Amino acid sequence: MYKYNSRVHKTPFGAVRAGERIRIVFPVTHSVWVESVKMIIGKGEDEWERALSFCGDDGNITYFVTEFALDAWGIYHYRFEVKLVGGGVDRVGAGENGDAMIGELPPWQITVYDKSFVVPDTIQGGVIYHIFADRFAHAGKDVAPRFGYLKKWGEKVTIKEPDGSYRANDFFGGNFKGIISKLDYLSSLGVTEIYLSPIFESSSNHRYDTGDYLKIDPLLGDEDDLRELISEARKRGMGIILDGVFNHSGSDSVYFNQLGHYDSLGAYQSKESPYYDWYFFTDYPDEYDCWWGCRVVPTLNKSAAGYRDLVFGKGGIVEKWTNFGIDGWRLDVVDELPTDFVDDLRAAIKGVNENVAVIGEVWEDASVKVSYGTLRPYLTKGELDGVMNYPFKEAILSFCLYGGARAFGTKVMRIYENYPIDVLNTSMTLIGTHDTVRALNALSGEDVRHTTKEQRLDMRLTGEAYALAKKRLKIASLLQYLLPGVPSVYYGDEVGLQGYEDPMNRAPFPWGEEDEEILAHYRFLGSLRKEYREILLGGMDVREQGEVLILHRFKDARHLFAIVNPTFEDWAITFRRSRAARDIVNGRVLHAGDTVSVSALDFLLFESE
Repeated sequence: MYKYNSRVHKTPFGAVRAGERIRIVFPVTHSVWVESVKMIIGKGEDEWERALSFCGDDGNITYFVTEFALDAWGIYHYRFEVKLVGGGVDRVGAGENGDAMIGELPPWQITVYDKSFVVPDTIQGGVIYHIFADRFAHAGKDVAPRFGYLKKWGEKVTIKEPDGSYRANDFFGGNFKGIISKLDYLSSLGVTEIYLSPIFESSSNHRYDTGDYLKIDPLLGDEDDLRELISEARKRGMGIILDGVFNHSGSDSVYFNQLGHYDSLGAYQSKESPYYDWYFFTDYPDEYDCWWGCRVVPTLNKSAAGYRDLVFGKGGIVEKWTNFGIDGWRLDVVDELPTDFVDDLRAAIKGVNENVAVIGEVWEDASVKVSYGTLRPYLTKGELDGVMNYPFKEAILSFCLYGGARAFGTKVMRIYENYPIDVLNTSMTLIGTHDTVRALNALSGEDVRHTTKEQRLDMRLTGEAYALAKKRLKIASLLQYLLPGVPSVYYGDEVGLQGYEDPMNRAPFPWGEEDEEILAHYRFLGSLRKEYREILLGGMDVREQGEVLILHRFKDARHLFAIVNPTFEDWAITFRRSRAARDIVNGRVLHAGDTVSVSALDFLLFESE
């Protein structure tokens, strides 16, 4: 009846720049007698109408068209109303996969981004390796932590102290020199960017409770060691991305100084402190706002002039560390930061180096992210160059665990359609992070709901469960590497490191105990990213044949196909392209009409011109 599909009949595809011309073609089959068609376009609570004009008929379908531009950035929505001959009106909204359907359905979305928004290509087309700094590698002398204790490499992480508390104060001594010693290893994986968890002075092993933003944590090394890491990485074609934690500091910090470990007069110690207005006290000094109720990370007042000067000012956090020659900043819990603060943060970073990427931690569709009742203009106003693409993670893991090629396509195409393409190509495509269960464990499908944290600390996948998880990890990582964005590998996933939720997902890297089969697979994926870089910055299409997923990437006349089978049965599919395609792994050639078998829990890769 109504054949409109936003991915086919709206040009250009997806997000558009403010002022860019948009063309909408609305096809109607001859089963419907149409008097007129109009669009209802809206932004927020405002709506307006636009009539479509007749533009042709091919004997089966009548076409209506309109062209227009949206001059202001923002999130717009639209739907259709079709007036029928003889009376009556069909209201048409967005069904699954962008298809038109009759009814009171959600509207389609148009993401319109600022005409001056420019995303640097610094990290696009590469591979990110995410390092939890205390746990990746150690080299040189052991350094005792100021507070807490140093463990031997390979010991179990601490999940609870004898008194029942968790202090995150068990350290393994990972440091900059250790990372430098493993740069050739990272190069063998095709890594182009190293994303470091926080590196500034702190009391904890995770360092999200910053003690001093202007000092390197001495357990990691010093400023010269950081410079050496950046220099040696650059020699191998790799850059460094730093983690910026600007929503909260540590309670044990120069600024708050709850424990009196610093020489400063902290906000906790006196209302006369120069840092007093950096925090929100409700009953001084022991009651204060903190992140998700965690008292060791008091929330910072982003309006405090002194704090803003520390972040944005001359010689401040942004200027000092960006000048070290980094490639990017990842902004922790960016949805906790006010819009004006994010604006100033971006401006400060770009003022030092416009090619430094600004990536935000956003767990949802960032184009329509609402935080504290406000629609955040991350991708429209142009605040973020990229985000952590958790929607892709959920789509990948769900597909590998439960199947559903069509559902996978719906999820990833929605993000593909809603994000500016340069933003998507700068976003981190991930299947695991320091905040999630390890990919291998998640993909095992093992039910651990009724186990204790102590039990999960000791649990390891073995036998058939491990073999199954490994097969799923291979197809999950393949999708991760082939989808738009920059694949972000959480350290150790590439060698089969296991672990459930934080802090069990932060075990030391198992040097000498790597799963060589998984490692070889990740090296293959790294080479794939390099060889097909231009295609992987191009277009995408997702289709299914039965339960088998076909992920199609293309650029100009070059095409790459991944055929992925997440089921426990072999599937036969028919090759339907008119041009021949070559199997990347074994060189066989497929022609139109050929049937190919895809083994259970496996994939095929083809390229064609």
